[in-house]
Amino acid sequence: MNTRHFLVAALCTSLTLSGCATINQNNTTKGAAIGAAVGAIAGKATGNHKNKRLAIGAALGALTGAAVGRYMDNQEQALREQLSGTGVKVYRDGDILRLDIPAQVTFAVGRSDIRADLYPVLNDIAKVLGEYNKTMLVITGHTDDTGPMALNMQLSQSRADAVKSYLIAQQVDPIRLETRGVGPNYPAVPNTNEANRAMNRRVEIHIEPVTE
Repeated sequence: MNTRHFLVAALCTSLTLSGCATINQNNTTKGAAIGAAVGAIAGKATGNHKNKRLAIGAALGALTGAAVGRYMDNQEQALREQLSGTGVKVYRDGDILRLDIPAQVTFAVGRSDIRADLYPVLNDIAKVLGEYNKTMLVITGHTDDTGPMALNMQLSQSRADAVKSYLIAQQVDPIRLETRGVGPNYPAVPNTNEANRAMNRRVEIHIEPVTE
């Protein structure tokens, strides 16, 4: 089994690479293998997820070979078209997609309830996810640096769970969804003023192909 077969979350790396450039070139040929270095990082950052991967593959099917890159190419294009004008940024790193949801429509200070402005955005995301179900999602909640660390860790987890619950309500299979909270540990921008803190109260959604 090669490293392509791991579900490549690489959260710690991708969270710090907030400036990750969007890859516009066609990635179909990349589907034959995800780089060994990326796989090694993913294994350290998120674990194997072998059982979850097998469960998703058994329930919804899995991708192999060049089909991986082609599938993610098509899903990336669908997301860009569906989310055009919403402010959501779609980043591509190999065969992993990352969605950055605008801070102004996510969460208020100290709150984990979803603002009304976020519902249409999540609806659009859920629509594409329903069309491309051979993927696993890692939903990561973030906070600013206001308040105690323990509270922020709990709050960030609650934010991720709130997004998960809403996506499930929009018919996204729960077996595909994983959440985690990282508190203020990975700010998108320095927590030096209120505008920046608002940007850090966010969720990120990583979309990974399910491979055999």
